[in-house]
Amino acid sequence: MLGLNVDMKSSETFGVGQVAEQFGLATHVLRHWESMGLLTPERDGDRRRYRDADLDRIAVILKAKEAGFSLDDIREMFVVGNPGTRREIMRRHQADLIGRIVALQASLKLVEGALNCEHEDITQCPNFLKAVGLVRNQR
Repeated sequence: MLGLNVDMKSSETFGVGQVAEQFGLATHVLRHWESMGLLTPERDGDRRRYRDADLDRIAVILKAKEAGFSLDDIREMFVVGNPGTRREIMRRHQADLIGRIVALQASLKLVEGALNCEHEDITQCPNFLKAVGLVRNQR
């Protein structure tokens, strides 16, 4: 799990290198997120300057990525004034997560069955074969 310590809070601004280091990111990641519209840091000439709100947004992006959201979905969720879009993205992601959990539970059951099998050749274990959906007629 991603543990974020955003201790750079103040009224000052921060350069891309400082922010990247704080979050453990490469600077090109922040630039990519900016090119996608996820971040809009201020500019001081050619230099990007990040404020507290930008740091908060970076923390949210990282948490959303950890939860499995795509950058496109994250960008859509940031659209101000459209909570319906955000909810729809959340519902789709919720359904995807539920499907993945079901698949992972089935995989876990399969692994547990294999661990409890005493046969040297797992393809000869009736419990394992049953778990993978193979049913043999007894001869």
